[in-house]
Amino acid sequence: MNKKILFNLLSASIFGTLLVGCNTSENYKTKSRATGNPHNEKGGIFKVNYNYQEQETPVGTVPIEGGTFTMGRVQDDVMHDWNNTPTQQHVQSFYLDETEVTNLMYLEYLEWTKHFFPPSNPDYRNIYYGALPDTLVWRNRLGFNEVMTNNYLRHPAYRNYPVVGVSWIQAVEFSNWRTNRVNERTLIEKGYLAKEAAYTAPVGSPFDSDAYEVAPSGVYGGDENLLLGGSESQKRLKDLERESNAAAKNVSIDPETGEETSTGDAASTGTGNRFPKKNSGDIPPKYRLPTEVEWEYAALGLKELRNYNIYRGKKKYPWKGQYTRSGKKNRYGDQLANFKQANGDYGGIAGWSDDGADITAEIKSYPPNDYGLYDMAGNVAEWVADVYRPIVDDDFNDFNYYRGNVYTKNAIASDGSVTVLGTNEIVYDTLSNGKIIARSLPGQIKQVPIDENETYLRTNFSESDNRNYRDGDKQSSRYYEAFEEIQGNPTKAMYNSPNHSVTANEDGTLKREYDKSTKRKTLIDDNVRVYKGGSWKDRAYWLDPAQRRYFPQDMATDYIGFRNAVSRVGDKFTDVKRPTE
Repeated sequence: MNKKILFNLLSASIFGTLLVGCNTSENYKTKSRATGNPHNEKGGIFKVNYNYQEQETPVGTVPIEGGTFTMGRVQDDVMHDWNNTPTQQHVQSFYLDETEVTNLMYLEYLEWTKHFFPPSNPDYRNIYYGALPDTLVWRNRLGFNEVMTNNYLRHPAYRNYPVVGVSWIQAVEFSNWRTNRVNERTLIEKGYLAKEAAYTAPVGSPFDSDAYEVAPSGVYGGDENLLLGGSESQKRLKDLERESNAAAKNVSIDPETGEETSTGDAASTGTGNRFPKKNSGDIPPKYRLPTEVEWEYAALGLKELRNYNIYRGKKKYPWKGQYTRSGKKNRYGDQLANFKQANGDYGGIAGWSDDGADITAEIKSYPPNDYGLYDMAGNVAEWVADVYRPIVDDDFNDFNYYRGNVYTKNAIASDGSVTVLGTNEIVYDTLSNGKIIARSLPGQIKQVPIDENETYLRTNFSESDNRNYRDGDKQSSRYYEAFEEIQGNPTKAMYNSPNHSVTANEDGTLKREYDKSTKRKTLIDDNVRVYKGGSWKDRAYWLDPAQRRYFPQDMATDYIGFRNAVSRVGDKFTDVKRPTE
């Protein structure tokens, strides 16, 4: 009998402990750990999205789990240029496009631009023309390439080929456009925007993600039929209306039952919002160009190394082995990438030994690497985000390394509101080659450089433009003097690259001035960007993911394309296998 009583008491104690534990856990799902105040009360101040699970894999991308690796040339440096000496780097998890951006994807961007910023309107003409790829990159003085010049971009035979003739600046603008279209579709599917919003937005007033987060009521030109036409928006409006009516009647609404209770005093209407904010988790992170470190890490395909917790860092290609041909039985001897094999040999001998391409190849024509990424060697080289410098400065930073930060902030009007650009406030830029592009579009938030309000007494950054930090700025020059002209002598500057200029004449024509100075000693400046990977035009030497080259950011070629990346937010990845006790 005593044993039975003891057993019952013990069981009750354990059950009570579990119950209290569960209740405590459940309480903290709806109450503040800091104050104990309930979250998400009707009329309350602080709102929390408890339904958020984790970031979904962005459309078109594959997940890349971050980690450490040896960045740079780990094979013999036969060129002896020492611009990619090995460094130890750590990369956070991110997502990367499975393939390069194709002609079809870019044509979608062009058609959208033509619809919402019609070139027939003088106010928008340069927006569309500034987005067009340069199809003349295919021309060769001693070659017959007009078939590519006339057909490569738009003919359906090339729709799934990587887009080329796109400058780094144009690749960035495509990334911004893609972000806005994906986020717009996401908000439509979640019921925040009207279903037809993506196609019926007013000309000149399309959706912009940054503007939606900061000043949502002005998006779509303030058209509430589009902004509040979704089911979720309607629900929010009804809740706000109900709270407002309850406040007028001096009652409050119970968040659990929805019943009204008299308060005696005017009830608070709270700070309910019709639009989702950053803390809702409903607005995905942005598409962008990958950094050089991210691209190289992903191209190497080091996924198999994690399975055994080993670290070699001696990989030569995105695939295993030291050769460009497959050693697998069913593909023995086949080339694993699209590249130039020798002088006059862009595809091999016609027939069985041909690699299947002479110029670019259709995406997914060759096997992927261990991450599932296609053409991380060959086909087209690819733009990355970084400004080029010969040395990767790992002494200063070895975590998410990137050179190219230019910090800006939202322009704030005198009344405290953000400045949303109108049609007459489009910011255009005339490039060194005379091409005019739009740097900002109507409906976007005006950006200005950061100032002393953000930099005063900071230790981690001190100015807006950090592109030449520790390698090109005044402190890193042996002369510690101004760069552009030093007492009439430009040769003392660390990177005194040619300075071509384009100015407008009074009649509207452009005056192009080519820098013919014989004192220039480098082509490197803050406007040259890194591109990675070999192309259809390159020898096998350049297929090594560690190789790095540079090209002016406002120019294009027939062998450089790009793909997009998206940052991972939250944990590295939830499906990682970890040891258990």
